[in-house]
Amino acid sequence: MKRRLRLKIYGLVQGVGFRFFIVRHATNLGLTGWVRNLSDGGVEAVAEGEEWALRELVRLCERGPIGAEVEKLDVDYEEYRGGFKDFRIVY
Repeated sequence: MKRRLRLKIYGLVQGVGFRFFIVRHATNLGLTGWVRNLSDGGVEAVAEGEEWALRELVRLCERGPIGAEVEKLDVDYEEYRGGFKDFRIVY
């Protein structure tokens, strides 16, 4: 079943390649959406795709790339909207 995921990641998550980490894994999982840095030091991502793939992305983000220190994840699943063509970094 397809779903939408809204994910916010907090801790040492900027300046460590977290956005690129998410783009790589989301693309490999067949997900579409976007990721961005937040002004409060966190990272936010919105992804759409198969629920198993979204859950795998959350699992990967619990650790993140080398150098990241994830302190907290906010995870919300929403209704699938089909609004994205690929997965990219937005600014």
